[in-house]
Amino acid sequence: MMIQIFKKRKHNSIINPDEIFLDSKNLQNFDRQQFEGRIEHPIPKKTVSFLGVFCLIVILVFGIRLSYLQIKNGESYRERSENNILDKINIFTERGIIYDRNKKELAWNIKNENSPDIYTRAYATPGFAHVLGYVRYPAKDRSGKYWQDEFEGIDGLEKEYNENIKGENGSKIVEVNALGEIQSENIINAPKRGEDLVTSIDSRIQSQLFILIKNLSENYSFTGGAGILMNVENGEILASTSFPEYDSEILSLGNDKEKISKYITDKRKFFLDRAVSGLYAPGSIVKPFLALGALVEGIIDPFKKILSTGSISIPNPYDKTKETVFKDWKAHGWTDMAQALAVSSDVYFYTIGGGFEKQKGLGIANIGKYTKLFGIGEMTGVDLPDEKSGTIPSPEWKLKNFKGDPWRIGDTYHTAIGQYGFQVTPIEIVRATGAIANSGTLVTPHFLLEPNPALSTWQIDKTSIQIKKEHFDIVHDGMRQTVLYGTAVALNVPFVEIAAKTGTAQLGVAKNKVNSWVMGFFPYKNPKYAFTVMMEAGPTENSVNATTVMRQLLDWMAIYTPEYFK
Repeated sequence: MMIQIFKKRKHNSIINPDEIFLDSKNLQNFDRQQFEGRIEHPIPKKTVSFLGVFCLIVILVFGIRLSYLQIKNGESYRERSENNILDKINIFTERGIIYDRNKKELAWNIKNENSPDIYTRAYATPGFAHVLGYVRYPAKDRSGKYWQDEFEGIDGLEKEYNENIKGENGSKIVEVNALGEIQSENIINAPKRGEDLVTSIDSRIQSQLFILIKNLSENYSFTGGAGILMNVENGEILASTSFPEYDSEILSLGNDKEKISKYITDKRKFFLDRAVSGLYAPGSIVKPFLALGALVEGIIDPFKKILSTGSISIPNPYDKTKETVFKDWKAHGWTDMAQALAVSSDVYFYTIGGGFEKQKGLGIANIGKYTKLFGIGEMTGVDLPDEKSGTIPSPEWKLKNFKGDPWRIGDTYHTAIGQYGFQVTPIEIVRATGAIANSGTLVTPHFLLEPNPALSTWQIDKTSIQIKKEHFDIVHDGMRQTVLYGTAVALNVPFVEIAAKTGTAQLGVAKNKVNSWVMGFFPYKNPKYAFTVMMEAGPTENSVNATTVMRQLLDWMAIYTPEYFK
């Protein structure tokens, strides 16, 4: 009996799985996604055996490879590891190309045989150096390591837009042995090419303008010169050149020490961009701005005539028995405003500038006011580095520069004809001329063909000058008469009507040198382009001048770029 009970209890302690899960379908809390309430089956012996064999094979393969590396070739790999180094190497990117408005290359990249890992820079020539500038190349130390690993724009557009056109270098890891031989390499970062720059320049016109200025300078003893051609509607610069100029490639490479030394020591100032950084006495090219000021202020009727017998005289404030004489460059007789502009009568502008006898003058304050109204005496905002601003003489300016010497009426007279301490840049003058041409809109000169926020922070600003159209018409008429019979008659060409104003500014105490200017616009009836040419410090007796350069350029354009005259 006892045995039966024991056996019965022992039998009842064994519970089969199917008894446990028999009614699992009726239970509410089983999570079937976690296999609750389901029967687990053991892993088959075949699967366990397969995994064991697979792991054994893997261990065997790794063991054989390890023995091969450590035992058979261990010594050679040890030597290689001791003699090889890993180095991070720059992959130099390509700098963006600079184009002219017709997509002709002005600055581009070429392969350098001496340094195959760098692209060097090539430049259009002649006539483009100051606009394009030059670059400084990546530089190595004595061990061959690059301590400067980027191209850097040093002057011109290369400097102005360096951040945009420089691109981004890449890098790679290189394994090199003791002999300097590359064992392996792996690129980490791919280089990113710089952005291209499309400029407003017409390289054909710019190159020809430079050649004409260069030839006149060298043949007629001018120190140098500059010329600019600008669209008066949007400020696009079609040409801007300065002579003499440096060689951009020579400065970039830096190898020709003798040539570079000559650039530095030459008194003609090879590094000066005369177009935007040169300051020069303007002479009579300021007269149209005084004429507009006189019309706005109502101090003279434009048809009233003033007599020029060759000079005017005023009492000497220190000696009443003597007179101070202010000479005209010749006796012009009776001239009204347009005629006075045409023949460039100094007496007329002495009179409306400072006043004489019964005729009231603008006065030095208004001379400053109306020249500044056209942007003279301030920077234009052109997208080139190192722009300078001009100077308009004033009593405050004289007090600062000539202490104890008061302002006199003679100072006003000289300022009225662009002499004394008056200084301007050619870029200021072409901008101001553009505002005369379009009858009162002052635009910002620029070298980008179109405003591009990704490439520049500037915008094409347009400032409206509040002067009546009829006043501009008087000045336009005077500048047209200047070409028909006046001081710029050389520009009276048959293929386009030109309006212009010339200027001759005497230099130094001896006054044996002059700056020769011409400014103007075309076509006369529907102005599209303004121009300025300045020839620096030529002999007074020269029979040729800035007008000669502009006439030769117009003749050349009529043949090779006639589209600008339509």
